[in-house]
Amino acid sequence: MSDQVPVVAIDGPTGSGKGTIARALARNLSWHLLDSGALYRVVALVAEQESLALDDVDSLAAAAREMDVAFSAAEDSEQVLLAGRDVTALLRTEAHGAAASKVAAIPFVRQALLERQRAFAKLPGLVADGRDMGSVVFPDATLKVFLTAIPEERVRRRHNQLKEKGIDVSLPALSQEIRKRDERDASREIAPLRATKGARVLDSTGMTADEVVERVEIWLAETG
Repeated sequence: MSDQVPVVAIDGPTGSGKGTIARALARNLSWHLLDSGALYRVVALVAEQESLALDDVDSLAAAAREMDVAFSAAEDSEQVLLAGRDVTALLRTEAHGAAASKVAAIPFVRQALLERQRAFAKLPGLVADGRDMGSVVFPDATLKVFLTAIPEERVRRRHNQLKEKGIDVSLPALSQEIRKRDERDASREIAPLRATKGARVLDSTGMTADEVVERVEIWLAETG
């Protein structure tokens, strides 16, 4: 369906601001929203709840196919429901983020989630954020954006996000975790994190969220 439905694919590393930008853009356009990273976090959460080892490939892939997950977009955030239960706060911890990065490196899990992600492409359009939206999930996206920022800026943003959610984490520990996650995401064999062919690269260092959204909207308008 993605070849019939306009899709803006926003990829980038942790702390690049892609989630904030995707939500704002979807809200401005009145389009659907896909937070692909949340899907991997849900798989990691299910693994924890069901005591599945992160190297139990078959069980993790089955969980990815069968889990009952839904998204509910609020004005300034999104709500993630697992079997009808709000698990949004649980998913946003650094522990689940790190586990999700490990789960996302498993090819069978990625394949299990592929069609589920593509099913989000519905009229009037979709804004999808993640790490392989433009390269794998929606290779024919109307607009592909690779959003990045210098490491120090990304660590600061992520630290502020966690503080706002009442999660206390030290800057050095967070910096180390983000560096490890970057390395893991960029070096995995399946769908490594990188700007795909045809993507518009946007370094958001020093830019406000409104400025980034405006830039992406201009690029989208230029697609015709």
